[in-house]
Amino acid sequence: MFALFAPPNFLNDLLLKVCDQQEVVNHVVWPFIQIGAVITLVAVWALYASYLERKISAFMQARLGPMRVGKWGLLQPIADAVKLLTKEDLIPEKADPYIFRYAPYISVAATFITFSVIPFAPNWGVITDVNIGLLFVLSISSVGVLALILAGWSSNSKYALLGGLRSSAQMVSYEVAMGLSLIGALMFARTLSLSGITLAQAADSVWFILYQPLAFVIFLISGIAENNRAPFDLPEAESELVAGFHTEYSGMRWSLFFMAEYAAMVVVAAVATTLFLGGWYLPGVYRLAGYFDSHNLYVFLSLVVFVVKMALLLYLYFWLRWTFPRYRYDQLMDLGWKWMIPASLLNIVWTGLTIFTLQALDGWGGLDTLEPRSAGEPLLALGLNLTGQGKGVAITLGFAGLLVAALFLARLNRHSRDFNLKKQRRQIRLVDVPKGAPAVATTAATAVAGEG
Repeated sequence: MFALFAPPNFLNDLLLKVCDQQEVVNHVVWPFIQIGAVITLVAVWALYASYLERKISAFMQARLGPMRVGKWGLLQPIADAVKLLTKEDLIPEKADPYIFRYAPYISVAATFITFSVIPFAPNWGVITDVNIGLLFVLSISSVGVLALILAGWSSNSKYALLGGLRSSAQMVSYEVAMGLSLIGALMFARTLSLSGITLAQAADSVWFILYQPLAFVIFLISGIAENNRAPFDLPEAESELVAGFHTEYSGMRWSLFFMAEYAAMVVVAAVATTLFLGGWYLPGVYRLAGYFDSHNLYVFLSLVVFVVKMALLLYLYFWLRWTFPRYRYDQLMDLGWKWMIPASLLNIVWTGLTIFTLQALDGWGGLDTLEPRSAGEPLLALGLNLTGQGKGVAITLGFAGLLVAALFLARLNRHSRDFNLKKQRRQIRLVDVPKGAPAVATTAATAVAGEG
């Protein structure tokens, strides 16, 4: 804790006493420290996420939840971890042993790698900042679906295989909507760097959720479905598939899938926080840290801001799980292909029209929507540099997009139930058991043919 209020070079000087080369400290030692800290914190979160989930569900259902192990049940996750570590690791007789063993590790690795580009805070709060950070997150996180398919296929079980197939179809369907929903925010930020997107929101002093409320809703729903969380947990539907793709797993390998799931929840919440909630930026934090003249304090407070925003989204995961019933599989696919993907495509068009309107209104009728750019500033500089009037127009058009999307989707899906044989269902009547009459009403021609 002392290091947070120490001079900015305190830790760096301490590391230089151990290693004399500045390049090694900057590019080797510091990244290893950051990686170790992130992995440790995410692993602890995955350990206690189950405790939080059980406590929150108990609060919603007027129960107490875990109370036996430790005060208020705080040691229950430790007891569960010890139990899983000591359980026998079983492998089905006809399963593919190599794929069966390594599938959980692929799932965990694909999730943890994405944390390397997420900006939890400025300066030392991000491990690395790459100019394609958002594409990196989308590409690496999509590898996780391969682990679930491999786990289901290698188990040599019909329940696990069906769970793996469900998971692949669900993830592919909602990844499309998730990726498309991010384009609107990128059009405002004009960069794929996650740190750059945060700085673009800080430059405007406006979170992108105000410009892109529709995109935020689409991304959040798609992210929950991507994580196989309720009410979209069809790959693990216990009433149909025993436990889904991990039916045959036990012990520590079984727990690795849940560690990957809880870590993936953090990834989705972190990306949503960065793109739509301003990331680590919060007005007034820099001024507050300036009173103590400590840059490290500013970074620490920014980290706290990021974690609080992310915690609110993670609570939403638990809240939705114990509020909505599980969808049927046809409803899940309908929501993805008939609602989320068309809405995300509409959001791209609407964002383009919004930016065109902002540029067209600049200088028209005394309106001033864009800040003038300096002489050497590139055309595609970071952000749009909106004025106060421009921000008002963008926010108004952003929330108007919700109404436009509602009307568009209602019109698009007005005939979505026609395939459900509504007319045929109306002809069904109760069976007259004594006389053996048919359940479906017959036409006159059919009745005559039957008598003949």
